[in-house]
Amino acid sequence: MLSAILQFNLHAIDMPHTLTAPVSIQSFSDKSKRPVILWLVTGVVMVMIQILLGGITRLTGSGLSITEWKPLLGALPPLNEHAWQHSFEQYQQIAQFKKINYNFTLADYKAIFFWEWLHREWARLMGVVFLIPFLIFIAQKRLDKQMIKPMLILFILGGLQGAIGWLMVKSGLNDTDIAVSHVRLAIHFMCALILLGYLVWFTLKLAIPAQRIALAPTAQKLNLLLLALLFFQLIYGAFMAGTHAALHAPTWPDINGSFIPDGMNVRAQSLLHTLCYNVFTIQFIHRMLAYAIGIVTVAWFIQSGKAVRSTLLYKFRSVPLLLVAVQITLGVMALLNSLFKTGVYYAVIHQFTGMLLLTALLITFYLSNRRSTFI
Repeated sequence: MLSAILQFNLHAIDMPHTLTAPVSIQSFSDKSKRPVILWLVTGVVMVMIQILLGGITRLTGSGLSITEWKPLLGALPPLNEHAWQHSFEQYQQIAQFKKINYNFTLADYKAIFFWEWLHREWARLMGVVFLIPFLIFIAQKRLDKQMIKPMLILFILGGLQGAIGWLMVKSGLNDTDIAVSHVRLAIHFMCALILLGYLVWFTLKLAIPAQRIALAPTAQKLNLLLLALLFFQLIYGAFMAGTHAALHAPTWPDINGSFIPDGMNVRAQSLLHTLCYNVFTIQFIHRMLAYAIGIVTVAWFIQSGKAVRSTLLYKFRSVPLLLVAVQITLGVMALLNSLFKTGVYYAVIHQFTGMLLLTALLITFYLSNRRSTFI
């Protein structure tokens, strides 16, 4: 999606323009920026894959399988039977094994170990993919001075995300918790999405010329509302995954036979506790936000259709509408199949579509405001 738009604009580098712009971070007229743009797009894809791997890790209950944090030495998995047995024995000391997975064999342990190891390994690979080209581009003087600071912010955000991930895992390595708190999971997830959003925005700033951007203030306001709704929707998506809330009401369009489930009426709990921990409330809010996003997206689609037809906003406006329709459908399928193994597959695709929707809405927000300034 992002790469398709950028490919179209990168092709325009070789075409003459009647409107010219100075070579800067706002312009892609300098061919030397093409490798940088492609590098950033690669980073966007890798971050999406990493978030997806995080979702799989949570849904398969694999997050606590590796009880140590070794940024360098942990790159390799156990290489012999003795090492595997040692790793398994460490896992046997925590509550998740003692209370849930007490019947696990070494083969079972290896299965959950794989996803957590791959999640961490992909993070290491991302660090290499970001750092080495960054140093090469500096040596080749492909990066303007005003680009260095945003790049450094990206590295800081990436490092912070890794630290948050480990602190989240460490919080579950004890004798009482069988899983990491879904609130901590949501924080980790949203920080990853902030990193993704920052990277997408930076890529757009470097790749999209000003003359391709529309001036559509009304559409942009609706777009901003969609981003705000999606922000909370993604938080509650993490809550859904973290609490396995779908298992408590795997029905649709009703919630166990009611529009407003009886389980929400827990007067003994505080409002904050109900909003963050009550599985019926979590599922109800997640559903209502989905419906709200669907309605606002239709309004935005109509409004963005008033943009000039030559702008990228007009040409791209069908993508968010399509993604919202697919996202809602996948959410329903994940819910109805939550009691079966297929539910995991629907949930993973549902999460992936959510990332695509976030990316699409960031793109349309950028494309609807010619006065956009760099982060």
